[in-house]
Amino acid sequence: MSENIDLIRLIQSKFHNLSKGQKIIAQYIMTNYDKAAFMTAAKLGEKVGVSESTVVRFANAIGFIGYPQLQKMLQEMIKTKLTTVQRIEMSTDYSNEENILKNVLKADMENIRATLEEINFNVFENVTKEITEAKSIYIIGLRSSTILSEFLGFYLNLIMDNVHIVTYTIGDIFEQLLRVNENDLVIGIGFPRYSSRTVSALEYCRSRGAKIVAITDSLLSPLASNADYTLVAKSNMESFVDSIVAPLSVLNALIISVGIKERSSLSSSFSRLEEIWDKYNIFSSSEDE
Repeated sequence: MSENIDLIRLIQSKFHNLSKGQKIIAQYIMTNYDKAAFMTAAKLGEKVGVSESTVVRFANAIGFIGYPQLQKMLQEMIKTKLTTVQRIEMSTDYSNEENILKNVLKADMENIRATLEEINFNVFENVTKEITEAKSIYIIGLRSSTILSEFLGFYLNLIMDNVHIVTYTIGDIFEQLLRVNENDLVIGIGFPRYSSRTVSALEYCRSRGAKIVAITDSLLSPLASNADYTLVAKSNMESFVDSIVAPLSVLNALIISVGIKERSSLSSSFSRLEEIWDKYNIFSSSEDE
């Protein structure tokens, strides 16, 4: 099924043919689609008072192969539309501190599992190769993705001397991208709600002939539309806080992969760094106490 189908209208068009239990599910989804998007079939069934199998049959009845396909479409439909207020309302489903801890950890584990299933290993290898061969590397991640771009930039800077982290300073980000050309690689990082500034920056860099890597949550992401390579990392979270566990794990793997390819220069760089860290007491040790 096309991701562009208006799901609510689809449900409405099938409504009169549904069973009584399926109609209850349909009504809940049409009113609470933002919450339903992150419920398992069992949880949705429990919420509306029907069995898990009824939820699965409902998905089949409106034209989906199974419930996961319906859930994926719900998530795609709402991920760019949820306001912060709606995200806060979603997080009220956590009834106590123990549930918060368990549910958040389980959600992060699920994001890593889904990322492992969906990520393209050939693309990962190609991105590693592009990083090692680029004349200059520009990393763009704004708003909540800033921490990811800083993390990737920090470690790549320890390995290479041609890495630039693009962020808000005294000037605009486009001034930092002024000299981007066809010999360069631009890595854009962004997750829902996507920063329009990141999308525009990637469009500009593509027009300059640079290779583009997008690290985002879906091949349908607006960052992916401008990319030569897209690494998918899932970031679903039933809260106003963005989950960056899976994206951070992908960046970790990318840094290690680049480090292995550049191991000779890496050893030399870290030898000099160890001398600097020791000379200027950058790290504390038990001997200092």
